[in-house]
Amino acid sequence: MQSPVQNVAMSAPAQPAAEDGPAVPFDLRALPAEDLYALLTHAVAPRPIAWVSTLSAEGRPNLAPYSYFNVGGQNPPSVVFSPNAGGGGREKDTLRNIRETGEYVIHLASRRQAAAMNATAVDLPHGQSEWDTAGLSPLPSTVVKPDRVAGCPFALECRLFQIVSHGTGPGAANYVIGEVVFAHVERSLLNAAGDLSSLDSALCGGLGRMGGDWYVDGRGAALFELNRPK
Repeated sequence: MQSPVQNVAMSAPAQPAAEDGPAVPFDLRALPAEDLYALLTHAVAPRPIAWVSTLSAEGRPNLAPYSYFNVGGQNPPSVVFSPNAGGGGREKDTLRNIRETGEYVIHLASRRQAAAMNATAVDLPHGQSEWDTAGLSPLPSTVVKPDRVAGCPFALECRLFQIVSHGTGPGAANYVIGEVVFAHVERSLLNAAGDLSSLDSALCGGLGRMGGDWYVDGRGAALFELNRPK
């Protein structure tokens, strides 16, 4: 499989000129919520996006994106994302559904799915399905009950391990730690034999969230490689 960035010489991006004097200090205990959000989401970027499908205890489907997301470990295979509390400290439907059922699917969306993924971020009334508003096609999962989104490069079927809450009120974190029990990988990302060793980072990168309304596509010429030191 030919990588789109293999054998391509990449120059380092231009760096801003160094400014005289120390960095500007900020005491986060004194910042308003909007400034805290701006600082953290611009500083910690790009962030991979977990596109999470769940079912309520009554079987109502929900689908929503979360950019506070990362892999946790591989023994057992685990991932963590945080659906922060909404206005008034309200719990998101995703979190409520996972508390009730203990099952969910995390998807990594491709660039062609960006608009649909963004559409599912709308705050709908509890029980109303984002699948319908975004015009998405569901596929049955293998181990867990929530459906998965057709056409995603990766879909990770998860079972809840633990929810760790941190803080109270709007913006409070809820770290959802889950074990990945089954995975689906887009056929085009693998060689003919289907070997995971054939996965190419230049092809596999999903969407990432920057600060503000900016996103990044993890595939292509923005990538560069550094060998891990021995």
